[in-house]
Amino acid sequence: MAILIDNQQANHPIATQDVQRNAQAILNALGCPDGELSIVLVDDPTIARLNEQYLQHTGPTNVISFPMREGPHGDLHPELLGDVVISMDTCARESRQADMPMAQRFLELLIHGILHLMGYDHVHSEAEADIMEAKARELMEMLDNA
Repeated sequence: MAILIDNQQANHPIATQDVQRNAQAILNALGCPDGELSIVLVDDPTIARLNEQYLQHTGPTNVISFPMREGPHGDLHPELLGDVVISMDTCARESRQADMPMAQRFLELLIHGILHLMGYDHVHSEAEADIMEAKARELMEMLDNA
């Protein structure tokens, strides 16, 4: 099991040990305690470049997931889940707009990104979106009560 955290931004301090602990709790709850992933914390210019390069979308977004279990060779290393990239600038902005603590918004984005790595999807159908949203709420409640 490995959860690698790469904090590439300096605008928003974050306790990486808390990120590690929460990510592991999420993986445990999803039945994947030995899953490997990387969590990359970036600023808006960095995530905007990734968004353009990989998703052909303009501008920053809050989280992008890069699953490793998809594609023709996705089953070679099933424990390797992929990468979750979170823009801490967007996270901070969204938390202010929603009048919520930044730590809470960060957990929402972390859960969302990990769920994508586990195969959850909210884009292709409303039913799948409902399933993903329910699972995200369940995981958030679990973390809130931990």
